[in-house]
Amino acid sequence: ITGGSGSGKTYLSNKIVKHFGPEKITIIQMDSYYKDLKHLPMKEREKNNFDHPNAFDFKLLNNHLRTLFSEEKIDLPVYDYKTHTRMLEIKKICITPIILIEGIFALYDKQLRNLMHLKVFIDTPDIIRQQRRIDRDKRNRARDLDSILNQYKKTVAPMFKEYINPMKDIADLVISENKKKDAYINKLFKYINSNL
Repeated sequence: ITGGSGSGKTYLSNKIVKHFGPEKITIIQMDSYYKDLKHLPMKEREKNNFDHPNAFDFKLLNNHLRTLFSEEKIDLPVYDYKTHTRMLEIKKICITPIILIEGIFALYDKQLRNLMHLKVFIDTPDIIRQQRRIDRDKRNRARDLDSILNQYKKTVAPMFKEYINPMKDIADLVISENKKKDAYINKLFKYINSNL
């Protein structure tokens, strides 16, 4: 499941797990695979473009998926947004009938895409995505409005236009709005149910 920042990817993913159960569906969030920047001073870390594909460790994610399919468990990294580093703690992930990859670049990597049975894009208007980003970053990441808006203007919006929005063309299912009664969400739930 992909889409721009604030499009409702996590919300929809959590709804899917709540509906079908965590014993049947596992979410792997792309954010867990942000590159660890602990080798850089904090000021240098903050300059990083976290909305560019280069910010993600696709190699590790692909390796983890291969491990998950063969050994049935992995140690998922836990990312700290405030320090831009991976924490010492890890999250144990075990294989389930359905693995759901969720994030802004979930469909970007070709090797990753080749493992997917269904590619979903959530298409949410920019004004809604921006407001959700403001609300989330204030609440969860202790950031002020100016820094959020500055980042949105300089990296989030241009990277969405260049890298994320084009993924809509390779998606199997485009969900226009993240509403429970949306026909495409119902189609997604039916697809998951049929595969389970």
